Amino acid sequence: MSRTITLLESTVEQHQQKAWDILEKCLPFTGRSIRIGITGVPGAGKSTFIESLGRLVVEQGKKLAVVAIDPSSKKSKGSILGDKTRMEQLSKQEHVFIRPSATGEFLGGVASRTREAVLVLEAAGYDTIFIETVGVGQSETAVFNMVDIFLLLMVTNTGDELQGIKRGIIEMADLIAINKADGDNIEKSKQTQAEMQRAVKLFPVGESGWATAVEICSALTGSGIETVWNRILEYRAFAEGNNYFTKRRREQLKQWLHESVYFESMQYLSHSPEFKKRLKTIELQVENEEILPPHAIRNLLREFMH
Repeated sequence: MSRTITLLESTVEQHQQKAWDILEKCLPFTGRSIRIGITGVPGAGKSTFIESLGRLVVEQGKKLAVVAIDPSSKKSKGSILGDKTRMEQLSKQEHVFIRPSATGEFLGGVASRTREAVLVLEAAGYDTIFIETVGVGQSETAVFNMVDIFLLLMVTNTGDELQGIKRGIIEMADLIAINKADGDNIEKSKQTQAEMQRAVKLFPVGESGWATAVEICSALTGSGIETVWNRILEYRAFAEGNNYFTKRRREQLKQWLHESVYFESMQYLSHSPEFKKRLKTIELQVENEEILPPHAIRNLLREFMH
């Protein structure tokens, strides 16, 4: 699995061809998992939460895969990829596979081949897949287009909890979990829960017809984790019952197609010596303020496609 995902993430053409051949053979065995996207504010304890929830899932006889996305450095292009260290107990479980991947130049809080990695993991028999994103940001919503349920992790004691989060992410959340509800923080967490419940009622109900649930939990003590998992199962049953589950997956396939148009086009152009040579010439024109970047690239693409 690791080698196949590495081939998928490679930009070497021979690697990609081999990876696509493998992926096509995997297709008949995919689609049988529940895909859960987990995002959260900085300091929300995503890794600890995933470890706690993951251990519960495995205890219930599930096979769990975690695709953990790490941000890439803009300078060195490298990533720490330390999620196995942060999920020490979970990574030792027999039926758990943790795959850290780097975002690279890909926006949206996910790696460029996250969708494909999920298919590989499903074909290998993993029936529960967590996708942990880099954190809440303006382009974080990309993960929504590749999961069945979108979970937003929050904590209390961060000032105005609602101010620090984009409204769009709260609107997309199928489930909000307020973590670190332990010790002296329990009452404050309940207060935040009540605030969030009032807030989500002001938003229109999503296409699924599901009203966003808000729960409190403590990944550290395990309190409330089972309630969160039961909410996930409840959402799945609800979405399957009104056929939204299937509809969402079909919409995601169309979204994947549209994203691939841009991604694969850029991959193709970046490997073209003629394109790169012409781009260098245009870079000088832009630097010298002879032409604006949008106009320059439009002319270049027209010329190259012709």
